[in-house]
Amino acid sequence: MKKAFFLLHFLTVVGMTTATSAFAQTDPPKGIISGNITDEKKQPAAYATVSLLRAKDSVSIKGSLTGDDGLFSFDKIPPGSYLVSITEIGYYKKIIGPFIIQPSQEICSVGNILLQKNIKELKEVTVVTQKPLVERQVDKTVLNIANSALATGNSALEILQKAPGVSVDKDGNVSLRGKKGVALMLDGKPTYLSADQLMSLLRSTEGNAIQTIELITNPSSKYDAAGNSGIINIRLKKNKMFGTNGSLTAGAGYGSYYKSSAGITLNHREKTFNIFGNYNFSNNKTFDDLDVDRINAASTGNTYFNQVSKTIRKRTNNSYKIGLDYFINNKNTLGFAVNGYVNNGNTSTLNNTLIGSSPAQTDSSVLAENPGKNRFSGISYNLNYNAVLDSLGQELSLDLDFSKFNSSVQNVYNNNFLDGSGQAYKPSSIFRNSAPSVIKVWAGKLDYTYLFNPKLKLETGAKSSYVSTDNDFRFENLIDGAYRNDETRSNYFVYQENINALYANLRKEFKATTVQVGLRAEQTNSKGNSITENKIVDRHYLNLFPTLFINQVLSKNNEMGFSYSRRIDRPDYQSLNPFIYFIDFYTFLEGNPFLNPQYTNSFELSYSYKKRLNVSLGYSHTTGVITQVLLTDTVKKTLFQTTQNLAQQSFYSLNINYPLNLASWWTVNNNLAVYYNDFKSPNLLGAPYHSGKLAYQYNMNQTISINTATRVELSGNYQSAQVYGTYAVKPMYVVDLGISRSFADNKANIKIAANDIFNIRKMRISSAIPTQNYKLFEKEESQVFRLAFSYRFGSNEVKGANQRVKGSSSEENRVRKGN
Repeated sequence: MKKAFFLLHFLTVVGMTTATSAFAQTDPPKGIISGNITDEKKQPAAYATVSLLRAKDSVSIKGSLTGDDGLFSFDKIPPGSYLVSITEIGYYKKIIGPFIIQPSQEICSVGNILLQKNIKELKEVTVVTQKPLVERQVDKTVLNIANSALATGNSALEILQKAPGVSVDKDGNVSLRGKKGVALMLDGKPTYLSADQLMSLLRSTEGNAIQTIELITNPSSKYDAAGNSGIINIRLKKNKMFGTNGSLTAGAGYGSYYKSSAGITLNHREKTFNIFGNYNFSNNKTFDDLDVDRINAASTGNTYFNQVSKTIRKRTNNSYKIGLDYFINNKNTLGFAVNGYVNNGNTSTLNNTLIGSSPAQTDSSVLAENPGKNRFSGISYNLNYNAVLDSLGQELSLDLDFSKFNSSVQNVYNNNFLDGSGQAYKPSSIFRNSAPSVIKVWAGKLDYTYLFNPKLKLETGAKSSYVSTDNDFRFENLIDGAYRNDETRSNYFVYQENINALYANLRKEFKATTVQVGLRAEQTNSKGNSITENKIVDRHYLNLFPTLFINQVLSKNNEMGFSYSRRIDRPDYQSLNPFIYFIDFYTFLEGNPFLNPQYTNSFELSYSYKKRLNVSLGYSHTTGVITQVLLTDTVKKTLFQTTQNLAQQSFYSLNINYPLNLASWWTVNNNLAVYYNDFKSPNLLGAPYHSGKLAYQYNMNQTISINTATRVELSGNYQSAQVYGTYAVKPMYVVDLGISRSFADNKANIKIAANDIFNIRKMRISSAIPTQNYKLFEKEESQVFRLAFSYRFGSNEVKGANQRVKGSSSEENRVRKGN
């Protein structure tokens, strides 16, 4: 019914707007009449039809629809006397006025208009509407996950891996259109997590809790300057219905091992307050096979390594959210929310490293059984206030945040040394390491919006954040039956950072052109202290980040846009920690406390045809690019991963998105990203380094509506071979299938899904450095069949206020890459 009503309103507005052609004036009119409409519960009346009438004869002059906030505005009104008429299905028609526009008073606010419910309204008629899975908007691409069959039993991590142009590597680094450096946000709030912590949180966030995923390739100055390739914002569901309502979900899956999940969402909304909360649980067991073949070339000859390992992981994930919105009045809202998660896991790894003087000969081997356990937990508190200062769009919002994250990772390494015949030839080496970490984040943000007129808007604000991290990495050897700390390999690292920011955006709409200019200033104070090694890196710097957006309407069906932004990526906290973290006896990770920030200038030219075919051409140049590199120590015969600042990266991209309606019941969304990554460094392993390769990524999503209750979704992703930094990556591809059916008046839904139905997703990496010779093969459990059930219960009354988007800082986003 809602779709039909909206169409009726739209046609009415079009008819009224047509009448304005006879109302032209010699001098450009400047008058404005605006107001706010609420229903009988004093909640915003969205999509109500508003008409501007000439007072002397009630002739309709202009028409409009209210937005989600219930606001309306008529501009370019000549001097005169006017009435305002409001009609909304289910409410009595209302006419108020007259309101006078004259040269001495060109702006008139009619204030709040309260509608009265019509008790003789028609019986309810339900018209089911469905948003497309992929929706292209002017400044972003939106994935409507809420009703997608592919969200069945999947976590946020698994869904994110299916997003057009998005890829997530085994270390938790997210790429958008082939480019790393993405800022990941939840409900508009950065995540402040390390790679392991971020992966853990995304795994514990069930797909049924996600409303949309937003892909923003060139953010404005309102956003933090971090994230050189853009922002991915995951918006979670928040119930907006009056009364008490909620939902229950349950799911099960099986691949090589079992999967299970469950969740509950509750919401109670009254006239003056809204209480909401949810809890989600999942229990998964997976495997990860990793093979590394490499040649250690030394002056004494080559040594061949063949490392084969299999890891079994068990994870129990718990996440929760509870909050309260208090509506002081229809213009002021105070909110408080708590988000948290507690995730536990354990691993069991069997690693066998074969060592020989030739590929066909094994001279010795290292057999290792490595158990481990981990625990990640976090809690975030948000206090927010929003004030609508007038009906013209003047608005003020305040956010205060505090977050605390704890992680504990413990691994034991039992290394047994065998000769070519499989007999022990020297004593075993047994050691363990633990990496407890505590991260605290304080942040405050103030945003203010002012409309000079409906065509000219100013956004400005300020933000300050403080982050402290405490990392105590301990390496202990088993000696005479007791573990003893190895001070040469242990490290205690403390990091503190303060970022202060100011920003301003000015947006001006002309007849066919929209221009937005912005400037953000960020002042950074950081101090990294490796207490064990007595290394201190203390930095203070101020940066300016300008942005420019231009959108030009060429004709009814054609639009073009241009955007520019300067951005920064600071090193993640764990990459600055100079600890050594062992993967096995010959493979380890090493931090770099001397990493510098990287800076990126991004340009994008876009074209849209009928708002369906969207083409964008992008170029970005990054100096001091922060890159993970895999290097060989030929003396110790080890392979280690670290992070370095390469000199520069140039990135060229072409992205084409085109949804097709093959039939009324069959839609296909296609996204093709073609890109070229060009890396340069004057000195890497003692020689100049240059790498680059043309690559592409293709995403296809098909939705077939068998009937109003049953839908089928088929998606595929192909990523061609590419070079990133020092890695040469082979092609990757996957196909997923999902089927969903609704029943019980659309309150219940059952979904069946198959991830990687052909079991073909795997990662293959080799060295892009000519002097290194290694090949890495990784296969995670990706073929999983799932069954999920959901049920909505309770009140289904009219919607209330919009979801509150919490604010914080980008520092959360950088705890995520290291650990």
